[in-house]
Amino acid sequence: MNQRETVLTFLVAGLIAAIVCMVGYAVPVWDALIGCGILVFITLLGIWLAKIIPGKLPMVFWVSILAILSSTPISPVADFVKEYTTKVDFLAICTVVLSYAGLTVGKDIVMFKKMSWRIIVVALAVYTGTFICATFIAEIMLHLEGII
Repeated sequence: MNQRETVLTFLVAGLIAAIVCMVGYAVPVWDALIGCGILVFITLLGIWLAKIIPGKLPMVFWVSILAILSSTPISPVADFVKEYTTKVDFLAICTVVLSYAGLTVGKDIVMFKKMSWRIIVVALAVYTGTFICATFIAEIMLHLEGII
């Protein structure tokens, strides 16, 4: 994917996430657009940094560093970033990301068939392990907080 397609993909994903926030979570139009715009900007800037800075650090590292630095108290834009990005619901972003992932897997169905039935067993084991570990951690934290 070239740079133009990458930018367009992220802009469309940000717009869809903003629409999901507005419709599903009753976030005001401008707040959703600005919040998703900030997230898209940080993501694109992180991708760009990963390409121009020498080394083998993944783009997730750069996106995470930018997100952390833009929301820390030492950042001059921290209040603005936090004001709008906290209004963007996590599930609104997940909806877009999971849809895109589903489309990506769907176009490689031949490769998926080659993996055979074993991929289903591995996936179920991963999902089950993740669910059980998350439940265990949540149970511990809820007990420590005195909620249950």
